[in-house]
Amino acid sequence: MMEPAMDLHEIVDLGRYPLDCPGSEALRRLISDLQKDLAEDGCAVLPGFAHAAGVAALAAEAERAAPAAHRSFNRTNAYFTRDDPQLPASHPVRRFYERSNAFVPADNFVETGPLRTVYDDPGFLPFIREVLGEPEERFFRYDDPLADVIVNVVEKGQGFPWHFDTNTYTVTLAIQNGEGGGEFEYVPGLRSPTDENFAGVARVLEGDRRRVRQLELQPGDLQIFRGRHSLHRVTGVEGERKRYVGIFSFVETEGICGGVERTKQLYGRVLPHHIERAGRREDQLLD
Repeated sequence: MMEPAMDLHEIVDLGRYPLDCPGSEALRRLISDLQKDLAEDGCAVLPGFAHAAGVAALAAEAERAAPAAHRSFNRTNAYFTRDDPQLPASHPVRRFYERSNAFVPADNFVETGPLRTVYDDPGFLPFIREVLGEPEERFFRYDDPLADVIVNVVEKGQGFPWHFDTNTYTVTLAIQNGEGGGEFEYVPGLRSPTDENFAGVARVLEGDRRRVRQLELQPGDLQIFRGRHSLHRVTGVEGERKRYVGIFSFVETEGICGGVERTKQLYGRVLPHHIERAGRREDQLLD
């Protein structure tokens, strides 16, 4: 028997973040402040977006779903693509790093659970879209049955090496931190829809930290991030407690989903949907 649907107020601090009051002066001020943060930093954080009871519900859902995570231990580059021997050995496409963490695919989260309650709420997408300054015709939920709403599970000693996202915008909700480590590091706007900036990427991979920024998110914090154009990583987690982060994804073009190769790496399987949508993308950036 399906559990009764949750209401947004059971998860989100609507007094502080009034998503349920579209057009209100309080919401307009909040959106304006977040837009300034994005313009300056390529990233905006909403501390305590999920209140204590919401965090508890999210953590319980993540704990129940964690056994379904696809755990992979391999080497990957920043683009989740295969090696290209035609390029110089120093090229970013040819720089592979150990990756060891896990993702719980989207089809493990029910519509009545807290993660999908947030993602599917009629006020959530318009709020995120307005913060990002995108028109309605260029902002959609990620059309990926394995990746629109997921949980990243990171265990002791694991992290996520430098990479770019397939989806244009990534919105993350911190659910549970490890006992140490697990910092989010990023380089805002390192590439653009028309410029891969391989030289700039190479400098970061070689250890240049002049443009690297670091965040230590707390459980309940919501982060809005331009992940397709900003190189980013998660440092290794310390201690026995797992790090859980919910990830909500949005794109600029309706019908976009993950590439076949990347989907296999992250979720261990692909669906007919991925094969049908292969190559459907507005820009020509590497996946």
